[in-house]
Amino acid sequence: MPRLTDQQYMALAIDLAGNGLYTTEPNPRVGCVLVKDEQIIGKGWHQFAGRPHAEIEALNHCDAEVRGATAYVTLEPCSFHGRTPPCCDALIEAGLARVVVAVADPNPLVAGTGIARLRDAGIEVDVGLMADESIALNCGFFARMIRGRPYVRLKMAASLDGRTALSTGNSSWITSEEARQDVQHWRARAGCILTGVGTVLADDPRMTVRLSPQQLANPGFGNLSGLIMQKPQPVLAVVDSDLRTPRNAKIFDREGSVLIYSNKNKMLNDKSEVVYHLSSSESGMISLDGVLRDLASREVNEVHVEGGAELAASLLREDLIDELIVYIAPNLLGADARALFAFSGIENMADRPGFQFSDVTRIGPDLRLTLTPAR
Repeated sequence: MPRLTDQQYMALAIDLAGNGLYTTEPNPRVGCVLVKDEQIIGKGWHQFAGRPHAEIEALNHCDAEVRGATAYVTLEPCSFHGRTPPCCDALIEAGLARVVVAVADPNPLVAGTGIARLRDAGIEVDVGLMADESIALNCGFFARMIRGRPYVRLKMAASLDGRTALSTGNSSWITSEEARQDVQHWRARAGCILTGVGTVLADDPRMTVRLSPQQLANPGFGNLSGLIMQKPQPVLAVVDSDLRTPRNAKIFDREGSVLIYSNKNKMLNDKSEVVYHLSSSESGMISLDGVLRDLASREVNEVHVEGGAELAASLLREDLIDELIVYIAPNLLGADARALFAFSGIENMADRPGFQFSDVTRIGPDLRLTLTPAR
């Protein structure tokens, strides 16, 4: 059997980390592979906040003597006692000879101290292998730790001529059932689903994850459905400056409270939590940056946005979109139908908001376009 390389072992650790895609929030998704004498002797991944971290899982499921082994970890081992003890201490006590780390932990409580403690204990530490892949898997965790707000993923659906609804407001359904099912996976990986009151009033949606645990489980790594069942629905937040959300809206037919970001301070019902005083001093409108920073304070890593053209334009205006996902259906709605973004006034081509494609995928009869801002 050919000898595997460091990159191949780390790629396996990245794959393991991906098993926590729907369950680890607010923690990062982390995988670990233990190798000794060119043989994999242990594997683990972080499953759920409060459960053992990836390194501990790998040590606990090791089938050989660990002393002298190499650990491939997708994120710097933690160095503080949070919900679980420090992982760097466990690796030191296990007698590892080498640790290969994809990327340093941006959490100020760690931020290189885990790596330093390993090195101080005489363990060889290499950092940077497949860092981009680890960061991409944990885009929300890195965003929250580094800039103090979550990663924002805006989802939209449009016709071939870039329209989201008829002039009457009817948008059911522009895209196919396959596309709508695909959206559920984006909802499921998020810590929060964010919408605007206009969407609540127009569509009265529930905004829940409607895939079964079996549909979300990774078929390549055993049965994860029991673990996924333990994860609650993502937090639901509504931007509603004038508090127009109906008391009997379907968004309240869910477990837990609904966050309402408003300029008014009153309760709608016992399922609502109104967060106020987030107005922009310039316009009197809700500060979306303030909304996102409040969500970060609630340990939300990724925000999945489903709203109308006004909310989309506001996010664009405040430069808060990290990723744009547009499902394009092969049909036309006409010039009087509603546009993707409600903004105007661009007079020079140089002033156009720009995006770059990162992925184009066929979903049933539709296309899913994934774009990032051309900042």
